[in-house]
Amino acid sequence: MVAMRRYGYRPSTFPFRSIEKEPLLFSLGFGKMAEESESVRVGMAGGEPGIEALPEACIANAISLTSPRDACRSSAVSAAFRSAVASDTVWDRFLPSDLKSILARADHPVDFSSKRELFFRLCDRPIFFDGGKMTLSLDRSSGAKCYMLSARELVITWADTNVYWRWVPDPDSRFSEVAELLDVCWLEIHGHFNSKMLSSKTKYAAHLIFKLSDSAVGLDYPPQEASVKLGTQSSTNLVCLQPNKNQDTDEEDTDEEATGHVVPQSRGDGWMEIELGELYNNGEEGEDNEVDISLLEVKGGHWKDGLIIEGIEIRPKI
Repeated sequence: MVAMRRYGYRPSTFPFRSIEKEPLLFSLGFGKMAEESESVRVGMAGGEPGIEALPEACIANAISLTSPRDACRSSAVSAAFRSAVASDTVWDRFLPSDLKSILARADHPVDFSSKRELFFRLCDRPIFFDGGKMTLSLDRSSGAKCYMLSARELVITWADTNVYWRWVPDPDSRFSEVAELLDVCWLEIHGHFNSKMLSSKTKYAAHLIFKLSDSAVGLDYPPQEASVKLGTQSSTNLVCLQPNKNQDTDEEDTDEEATGHVVPQSRGDGWMEIELGELYNNGEEGEDNEVDISLLEVKGGHWKDGLIIEGIEIRPKI
């Protein structure tokens, strides 16, 4: 489990083998042949052939127009569908179009024997690039790209002044070091990256990944100001990194509703996360616009310590 946490493994949030609803591919050209699941498996009444009579390449191409979630569900329909779902035709469509350039930047080679294996490898084990300062993974349900910027990749005011911050290893982190706040009254953190890194036509949210030391103080009030900006888009939140320690989860939710402040959630991997803001990447992959993510508390003059930052994660918002 420690190794799984270190490499950023997050369990799947949906059952791939579930067929609670018909896969989306049934609406992509198969018409009435797919109206009854039994007809799909054994053919239409009167001896007419069913979907299984189609060439495997045709089935695979139709499945590739759906999503990884629907593709995996459709594999439960029949042996013909399972075979089609395993083909590179399907998974090549689900992988990022710029995957070749991404893999070229990886710190270590990524081995795989099929496109399906590569897809799930990238879902379960993020790849490191840019000298171990960033990771990339894929969202299991959509195939959209997810990134984490390490603390070293962020711009943290006074981060290299050892009376204010220090850089230390953490056994729960996927990165070699994290940033620990020692004592500041001016908290300012920025993350920057190009929107061309993101999947197109996708809504994203940025989350600060952090934990608090047992002696953390000054992070409860005043609330911190968070924002995510892309071009003319601007999403802002008031967040509270250190809600009342005596409150349980339900009370924290009530507090968020009452105050409008976003509060942290446990990730189950030794870290907490808090949503800083969201954006919609409307451009095509490769379109170059800068995304700016920020977290500030510079007005109150309150001294703060005990904040431990792993990084900022950008992932699709479902």
